Amino acid sequence: MREVQPPPVPIPVSRALRKLGHDIRDARRRRRIPVAILAERASISRMTLNRIEKGDPRASIGAYAKVLFALGMAERLADLADPRHDSVGLELEGEHLPERIRLSRRRKPAKPKGSGGG
Repeated sequence: MREVQPPPVPIPVSRALRKLGHDIRDARRRRRIPVAILAERASISRMTLNRIEKGDPRASIGAYAKVLFALGMAERLADLADPRHDSVGLELEGEHLPERIRLSRRRKPAKPKGSGGG
C-alpha cells in the first residue's frame, strides 16, 4: 500500500517557517535555555522542538504557539493576521465602500389598536 504524501508547501511558506524556526532557536539560545527544558516548558517533545527550530511545516501551529508562550513571545502571535496589517484586504475593502450613505426613510409609527376616542 502506498503512503499518501501531503501536498508540497509553497516556497514562500517554507522560507517563512524556516526563518521563524531559526528565530525561535536564536531566542532560546539568547535565553540560554537547553532544548530539553524548553520542550518541557512547552509540553512538547524534544523532537517536535527540533522540527520547529528547523521550520518543519509538519509541526502544528499549536506547538509553535506553545514554544512562543514558553519564550514569553505569545502576544506577537495574535497579531499575525491583524486587519491593521492586511494591506491587500484593506485596499479591497476600500474599493467596495459605498460612495453615499443615505438614511432610510422612517415610517411613522403605527397607531396602537383600540386607542381611539370612545
